[in-house]
Amino acid sequence: MASLLRPHEPVSSPSPAVPGFALWQLGFRPFYLVASLFAALSVPLWVAQFAGVLPRPLLAGSLWHAHEMVFGFTLAVVVGFLFTAGRNWSGQPTPTGRSLQALVLLWLLARVLVLTPFAWAAAISNAAFPLAAAVGLARALGAGRNRRNYFFVALLAMLSPAALVVHLEAMGLDWAPGRVGVQVAMDVVLFMLAVMGGRVIPMFTNNALPGTGAQRRPWLERLALGGVLALLAADLLPWHGVPLAVLAGLAALAHAARLALWRLWKTLRTPLLWVLHAGYAWIPVHLLLRAAAELGWLASSPATHALTAGAIGGLIIGMITRTARGHTGRPLAADRWDVACYTLVLGAAAVRVVLPLVVPAAYLPALMGSALLWAAGFGLYAVRYWPVLSRARADGKPG
Repeated sequence: MASLLRPHEPVSSPSPAVPGFALWQLGFRPFYLVASLFAALSVPLWVAQFAGVLPRPLLAGSLWHAHEMVFGFTLAVVVGFLFTAGRNWSGQPTPTGRSLQALVLLWLLARVLVLTPFAWAAAISNAAFPLAAAVGLARALGAGRNRRNYFFVALLAMLSPAALVVHLEAMGLDWAPGRVGVQVAMDVVLFMLAVMGGRVIPMFTNNALPGTGAQRRPWLERLALGGVLALLAADLLPWHGVPLAVLAGLAALAHAARLALWRLWKTLRTPLLWVLHAGYAWIPVHLLLRAAAELGWLASSPATHALTAGAIGGLIIGMITRTARGHTGRPLAADRWDVACYTLVLGAAAVRVVLPLVVPAAYLPALMGSALLWAAGFGLYAVRYWPVLSRARADGKPG
């Protein structure tokens, strides 16, 4: 566990700089772009389906929405980030050029096939994408002997059977309930967010604001990460009820204490920092709501959306602006358009989670309002960052 806690140290890339069109030069470029476009389109489409305006796809109802949020949008960003970080960690190339194009095409094919009657093709493509991404990452980490990050390869590979479980249930082959596949995948993503958040948020905070004093306590780091792994194990069994509620509650306290040590209140004038703190703050909220749901006090939806719309959405919009700027040689400072993206996405999470809890009769307006805010936030990112992601670095360096 201790090897997961040290911040990564960038290593210069061996790849040559390529002028002009640069979309296929590094993993973050195409995957951030397709993920943001997909986020802007898929959630309004889900709301239209929920309202009865559009027919149901192969994966019916909310299962399609859950599947695409995790295995579509989130996984695309995770792969783009890991391919970019993996090159720095290992000093070795991750997929670029035609191999990167093939991976993006596989991801796009999987998104289309879940809307068609071709059930086995949809299942195979969705299970194949995380495996192919794991192979691409493993080659770089293995060549660079970067053993401390091998666990990311294992986590990506775990998402393959999780996706397959969802599709098998949709085809009537009840190997396991599809919801178990989605829940396990969300736990895997939560662990990734917790690891990377612990590595970079206090580091970014101290680097940008000297004297802030963001801290990491090894025992608390192990407790917070161990709590998420314990939840993952419980969901694989699966456990429910009081034991899981206690486990989620203890994990929530650990993550809240972890966040407090990072000095959120000192970052409020630095949007590129506070968005990461705010996104991470949804993790203890998710865990507390999950504990309440296991005790029967609430439905499970608020806990799910605190993770997906809140933690995943908030941390992703913060990281895809920061890393897109940093890895294209642009200033690490959010402009007003970035702040608008942060406000819209975090606002979407607040509307989706809080409003139905406070005013249960406002469920449908909350759903529609949240979808519009979410689509606007990620749509704005796609429009603003298309030139950044598709053009060569401003400083002339490779990547």
